[in-house]
Amino acid sequence: MNAPETMGHVPVLLAEVLHALAPRDGGVYLDGTFGGGGYAAAILAAAACTLYAIDRDPDAIARGATLAARFPGRLHLLHGSFGDMLELLSGAGVRALDGVVLDLGVSSFQIDDPARGFSFRADGPLDMRMDRAGPTAADLVNTLPEAELADTLYELGEERASRRVARAIVAARAEAPITTTGRLASIIRGVLPPDKSGHHPATRSFQALRIRVNDELGQIVRALKQAAGLLAPGGRLVVVSFHSLEDRIVKRFMAEATGRIPAPSRHDPAGLVPRGAASFRLLTTNAVRPGSAETAANPRARSGRLRAMQRVANEPTAQAGEAA
Repeated sequence: MNAPETMGHVPVLLAEVLHALAPRDGGVYLDGTFGGGGYAAAILAAAACTLYAIDRDPDAIARGATLAARFPGRLHLLHGSFGDMLELLSGAGVRALDGVVLDLGVSSFQIDDPARGFSFRADGPLDMRMDRAGPTAADLVNTLPEAELADTLYELGEERASRRVARAIVAARAEAPITTTGRLASIIRGVLPPDKSGHHPATRSFQALRIRVNDELGQIVRALKQAAGLLAPGGRLVVVSFHSLEDRIVKRFMAEATGRIPAPSRHDPAGLVPRGAASFRLLTTNAVRPGSAETAANPRARSGRLRAMQRVANEPTAQAGEAA
């Protein structure tokens, strides 16, 4: 299918997301990461449904007004974090959903705007805040102790040379505060050799700082639990992730929800407790990846991975149609 008009944003795995979500007329859905509105526009065009959309970036909410005007009364924009979806939806009178889609990570609009400070490709203030509130990436690189900074780069960026990078950052900030993306990227490039994959040497460090600034992994854990609790019988959860830390959380959560976690050892007392029937079933045995045509047209799609699950129909939960 052709991608809908999406205000300059190219949604990843769009056809696969729609297939997994299967929006239907009269259904109530949530796009937990509105971003450029790509998934939202496609869902609203696919069925005569109601869609709630969350984004922590006030710029994204402002952009969404155009799409809301195209679908009057059907798109409801909520400003906040998807990790707080239960509270946000409750405030809107929603108690259950027929489907939830989450597109994890940073949006193209944020990456492409140098003023937001997410990318090393153009110089800008070292910010990285999705919601424009709280400590910035500059605050972290200029105040964290060297050991804590190294741990952050290793754990959230999987940077194997994290101690070398942290040491260089601490030495540089002693000369002058690090306030721009360009200077930080230059510092990292000065101590790391070119990456054999062709990626910029600062890629993993920038990822780590962005994840910590926005508590992205914590948000994912909270969002998955709340989304599962909100799904009505037959409701579907569809998640698109872009790096191993995100995908690992999603994969494990869905494995547990669908009863795919191995039983405890017979020597483990926990093995004596009967395991109840799983509340969900997997819709994707393995992660769905973009095809060659999509990655050729949109290189940013190449790391995308889609996983989905569905609440079993006999699970007692409020019907979504009654909630909105």
